[in-house]
Amino acid sequence: MTGDGAPGTGTTPPGERFDHFMERCLYGPDGFYASEGTAGRRRGDFITSPEVGPLFGAVLAEAVDTWWHELGRPEPFTVYDVGCGPGTLLRSVAAARPDRSWRLVGIDRVATPGASADRLPDDLSDSVVVANELLDNLPFRVVERRADGCFEVFVSEGGREVLVPTDVSLDIPIGTRAPLQERAAHWTAAVLERRPARLCLFDYGAATTAELAARGGWLRTYRGHQRGDDPLADPGRVDITTDVAWDQLPRPAALVSQREFLQSFGIDELVEQGRRHWQASAHAPDVEAIRMRSRISEAEALLDPQGLGGWWAATWRNEGDQTGLVS
Repeated sequence: MTGDGAPGTGTTPPGERFDHFMERCLYGPDGFYASEGTAGRRRGDFITSPEVGPLFGAVLAEAVDTWWHELGRPEPFTVYDVGCGPGTLLRSVAAARPDRSWRLVGIDRVATPGASADRLPDDLSDSVVVANELLDNLPFRVVERRADGCFEVFVSEGGREVLVPTDVSLDIPIGTRAPLQERAAHWTAAVLERRPARLCLFDYGAATTAELAARGGWLRTYRGHQRGDDPLADPGRVDITTDVAWDQLPRPAALVSQREFLQSFGIDELVEQGRRHWQASAHAPDVEAIRMRSRISEAEALLDPQGLGGWWAATWRNEGDQTGLVS
């Protein structure tokens, strides 16, 4: 399989561009996500925030409720979860706010997850769109900056890395690499064009591309809860992801750590509520008491600044003249 010609070279490189290689390895006929039920979170290759327990969804429900009230409580009102997997997040949202008549819609991965934007309605003005750890899986290009210019990573037919000169330029330190996340930027822009009341994305990453390049370690693989860093090893059998360079996307109205987001929408109060419920029921605990007690351990994982608490939450808003959809 031959990739696109390298910009500025006038030649066809011996292989495929990294984002094309990644797309084939993840979403091709023999890719990592090709067989539902045998890869990713369904097989236990990784655990995301909603799968830690129902607390993440309960806090998101508080956020959605806040936004719904700010919008004047429109009816109907829809919450879309893009890349929903088995639907864990929306089930938690529904369980947390059974008194709301919100319409909850899950959009799972398709052949290429970037196409999921096309499955959303053209008008999202009375809707909230959320996605948890979706952007990191959208195929990305890899660019290396050297003293004599920038080079792009291609993958040869023999599975070896090939560096090809490119006109693409990233403002990163010499001697470093960074992802070029054109598809993530396109996906975000495509959703924002539909003008959702809120778009809220959770993912790991860094505020700037330069920061990401300088710290390294942004290209990662997962299989069976084991993290790796060689995407060329065992293609089609491992997940390939990147930390998100948030400055490559349309500028959000708010970009904070997941810890800050959860605290701003009441996770501490929900944990304290769970603690009190447990203390009152500890002498004869039932299922609900045990569920409420689990909020304590769930919060520890979700707020850990070295783990899920260090993930990022980006929010875009559309409120007529007070638009937060800034490009």
